Amino acid sequence: MTASAEQGMIVEKKVFELEHFTTVSGRPLKAVRIGWESYGQLNADRSNAILVTHFFSATSHAAGRYSPADTVPGYWDAIIGPGKAIDTDRYFVLSSDTLVNINVHDPMVTTTGPASLNPDTGEPHGMSFPVVSIRDFVNVQKLLVESLGIQKLRAVIGPSMGALQAYEWATAYPDMVERIVPVIGAAGGDPFLIAWLDIWAQPIRLDPNWRNGDYYGREAPVEGVRLALKTIMLHANQAEWASGFGKAPAELRNDPAETLSGRFMIEQFIDQACAARAPLVDGNTLLYMVRANQLAGADPARIRAPTLIVHSPTDLVFPQPWIERTAAAIAANGVPVKTVAIGGPNGHLNGVLHVAQAGPAISAFLGS
Repeated sequence: MTASAEQGMIVEKKVFELEHFTTVSGRPLKAVRIGWESYGQLNADRSNAILVTHFFSATSHAAGRYSPADTVPGYWDAIIGPGKAIDTDRYFVLSSDTLVNINVHDPMVTTTGPASLNPDTGEPHGMSFPVVSIRDFVNVQKLLVESLGIQKLRAVIGPSMGALQAYEWATAYPDMVERIVPVIGAAGGDPFLIAWLDIWAQPIRLDPNWRNGDYYGREAPVEGVRLALKTIMLHANQAEWASGFGKAPAELRNDPAETLSGRFMIEQFIDQACAARAPLVDGNTLLYMVRANQLAGADPARIRAPTLIVHSPTDLVFPQPWIERTAAAIAANGVPVKTVAIGGPNGHLNGVLHVAQAGPAISAFLGS
C-alpha cells in the first residue's frame, strides 16, 4: 500500500481463500473466497491490528481509494488514515467483504454466496446455499486474521451490521479482542427488527423474475432489488434528511397535485439512487444477508471487553432505548462501557456519514 498527500491512501484489494469451511449449522462449503484490504503496517509483534466490520450494504472498502482516479473514498475515510481517529500511523487496520456480500456484481467485491459457483456442480449454489449467520461472518474473519499471524486484535469496530459483528467477536472469541467499538448497533437481537428485515426482503420475493431463487442464467429480479433498496434507504434515514426535499415536484410540467403520474422530488431521488445501485446487487444474496441479520443475537451479558458504543439518538433501525439496554447489560458485568451520541439529519446513517463527530472519543478509547 502507498499513500499520497493529495489523494490519501491508495489501497489494494486482496483475496482470502479457504478450501473448506463449515458453517455454524454444520453445513460444509468448499472454495470460500472473500475480498479484503488493509491500511497501515503490522508491527513486529503483531499487536496493533484493528478489524473494521462493515454494514449491511457495504463492502470491505472502509477507507482510501483503489486508484487516484476514484472520486469517492471508502465509507469511513473520515476516521481511518494517517493522523485520524483510527490512526494508520499507529495501527494496522483490516476489513473484509463478508460471506454473502450483497454487492455481487461490483468488480471490487469478492464473496462466496448463492450466486457463486458450487465446485461440485459448476452451477451457482442458488437457494441450496446454506443459511449463514453473523457468527459465520466472524469465523471467516478469524481465519483471515490468524492467517496473518495475528493472535489478538486491538479492537473490533464497525457500524450497524458491523456493530453486530463486533458484539459477536466479543462473545465468541473474548481472548482475541481487547476492546470493541460498536457504532449504530445494539446487541441481543429484537423481534421488531426481525420483522422490519422481512419487509426489506419482501420486494425480491414478490418480483416474478425471482422464481423462488432460480433465476441465474435468466432475467434477474432487478426491480425487486430496487424496491428492497428503496425500503432500506428510507428506513436508514430520518425525517430531518427528508425535509430538505420539501414537497417540490420532480418535474414542474407534471405536478403531483394535478395528476397521479406526477412525482415528488424525494420520490424521484430515492428511485434514481436505488435504480443505479440495483444492478450491483444479487437478489438471493440480499435475502441471505437479511436472514443472517435476523439471526443475530450476541448476548451482552457475556461481553467482557471494554466497550465504546457510538449511537445516533434519531436512529430508527437501532433506537436509543436498545442502545441503553445494551450498555446497561455490559456495565452489569463490571466492564467499562461508554456511550457517545452523534448528531445529523440522517438517523441511522449518521453513524456512517457523520461518524467523524465521534473521532476524538474513538481515538482516546483505542489509545487507552
